[in-house]
Amino acid sequence: MLLSELAEKELIEMENGVRYGYLSETECLFDPKTGQIIGFELYEQSSKMPFQKKKATAPLFIPWEEIHLIGEDRILFHRTSSKRKQLD
Repeated sequence: MLLSELAEKELIEMENGVRYGYLSETECLFDPKTGQIIGFELYEQSSKMPFQKKKATAPLFIPWEEIHLIGEDRILFHRTSSKRKQLD
């Protein structure tokens, strides 16, 4: 599968069905020593209205281990957190 194909997939949390947008809207975090994907960081868009001041929010983190299924249109994962695992 190409990275461009992955970017078009929608992120959905399995427990409550919350949609978090598309993978292309995230930052992919990887270990520079091994090249292994650690997870994805997603910044919430607190305001959908143009010209409104956006509140600064902590990014959400989706660990690679929490990804359950990569389907044709969606990526299903178990949970997010506001903290990411530190690299050694």
